[in-house]
Amino acid sequence: MKGKLIIIEAGDGSGKATQTQALYEHLEGEGRRVHRVEFPDYRAEGSMLVRMYLRGDFGDHAGDVNAYAASTFFAADRYASYRTKWQKYYEAGDIILADRYTTSNMVHQAVKLTDNEERESFLAWLWDYEFRKLGLPVPDLVVFLDMAPEVADRLIAARAAAGGQAQDIHESDKGYLHRCHAAYLELAAKYGWARVKCSEKGEPRRVEDIHADVYEIVKQVL
Repeated sequence: MKGKLIIIEAGDGSGKATQTQALYEHLEGEGRRVHRVEFPDYRAEGSMLVRMYLRGDFGDHAGDVNAYAASTFFAADRYASYRTKWQKYYEAGDIILADRYTTSNMVHQAVKLTDNEERESFLAWLWDYEFRKLGLPVPDLVVFLDMAPEVADRLIAARAAAGGQAQDIHESDKGYLHRCHAAYLELAAKYGWARVKCSEKGEPRRVEDIHADVYEIVKQVL
């Protein structure tokens, strides 16, 4: 019996990690068999090419690496994670809760393609490559955390300042992130992702309120 694969998806600075952890703790507290994974899996060997890409080894801008090449980096990371960490739990019927997945590639790489026909061709290729050729599971639910881009910009800057960490080539390009937000809205409608509003009147909503909305959506598929 296959388990349930639930994705928490959002742009940078939107609280994915916080909401994924809150949902994990909630489900675990209910006595459910649940496992949390995140992508990229930075601590694993399979993410080496992703790390090189994001730190700028192949170019200082996201567009320096074409959508197909970058997608293979992220797909390899997901494949390694699936085969070595969570396939056995998924196939045993457990819940897999993922902070990002193939759905992130759909957005972050598709925005590099401005021609609609070319973008649709890429999305079809990516779906076939990951879910058919590589055999990765198709998500049972994708929850899109919709944080207004200008709010996310402030949260990313504050996080970098507080932690003293450098921004990767995605986070440092506000124009790119804003285009990604527009793509998230487009693809959420195209693929039927559940959408949770995370900001109001230029400010982030309370973490607890967002979690309550996320949980209400998730429990419908369990």
